[in-house]
Amino acid sequence: MQFSLVAKDIQSKARAGVVQTAHGAIETPIFMPVGTAGTVKAVHQRELKDDIKAEIILGNTYHLYLRPGLNILEQAGGLHKFNGWDRPILTDSGGYQVFSLAGTRKIKEEGVKFKSHIDGSTLNFTPENVMDTQRTIGADIIMAFDECTPYPCDYTYAKQSMERTHRWLQRCVDRFDSTEPKYGYDQTLFPIVQGSTYKDLRVQSAETIASFGREGNAIGGLSVGEPAEMMYEMTEVVCDILPADKPRYLMGVGTPANILENIALGVDMFDCVLPTRNARNGMLFTTQGIVNIRNQKWATDHSPIDAELGGYVSTFYSKAYLRHLIHSGEYLAGQIASVHNLTFYLWLVKQARQHIIAGTFRDWKDVMVKKLMTRL
Repeated sequence: MQFSLVAKDIQSKARAGVVQTAHGAIETPIFMPVGTAGTVKAVHQRELKDDIKAEIILGNTYHLYLRPGLNILEQAGGLHKFNGWDRPILTDSGGYQVFSLAGTRKIKEEGVKFKSHIDGSTLNFTPENVMDTQRTIGADIIMAFDECTPYPCDYTYAKQSMERTHRWLQRCVDRFDSTEPKYGYDQTLFPIVQGSTYKDLRVQSAETIASFGREGNAIGGLSVGEPAEMMYEMTEVVCDILPADKPRYLMGVGTPANILENIALGVDMFDCVLPTRNARNGMLFTTQGIVNIRNQKWATDHSPIDAELGGYVSTFYSKAYLRHLIHSGEYLAGQIASVHNLTFYLWLVKQARQHIIAGTFRDWKDVMVKKLMTRL
């Protein structure tokens, strides 16, 4: 994998770049739709490419390990062949799922023992077998196995967890570098910065992660309930330390405003389930602000969902029709709303990129953040 910087914003730390992978180029800043179980929920691959214009999607190691399982993925020739997506894929390590399964997990130095949410069977994830699993899934970018601490988190535990994450990272690197990709193309390993919301721990973790000299770096353990200003403070601390010639990936973030503010701090890559999850519940992100399509005020609004955004679903379907589908429990509602929200997210990061290149990002961002947080 290679990363090249195209432009830097004069009034902020925002940058525009290009990540080159075996399955194509990714123009940054970029938002990556989340395809947890090998699918972005309710969205066809054709829609992802042609309408949403996604350049990279995510898969989830924990979920894919359980279903369909590694044997089926390997028979298919990896996740790209299995789901028909021929552009880049990133897989997370399962660390966040382990975090969310707090009631059934046991974390030890060797790894994590926990129970499957499907059948209750006992599973063991270690840094080594998580690397092997991601080799089999075949993503272009794979993540180190880490522990994601909750918020709030005791300082002593945050420090112990961070140090364990660093020790696990060394084991991930050793295993990754001693194995080969399975499907004839290169894969890249990103380490993950942890340290909760403690500045000294974030500094220590960022310095440790940077010392491994991998092709890109990720920031984890944020957007887990802490105030937004605290997230921005930690992101800025870390971005100032992580090498400028490598892409920076902020995991699990976030709202449109979160994304723009973190781009301004130097983040290049984002993912979040929020646009699709909120879509299925009737929350739409638009160029004019936030729409709760369930509200009565949209029942007789026959204007397009978002004429300014463009794209098929946003201009073809009306607000009144989508509200009717949502209230009727029709599956098409989730599909339309998901495609719309993802189209908006990809539009937003493309606009950000254009303004970074043009040297107008900071002023545009300040206007857009207020606009996009407005509830219509």
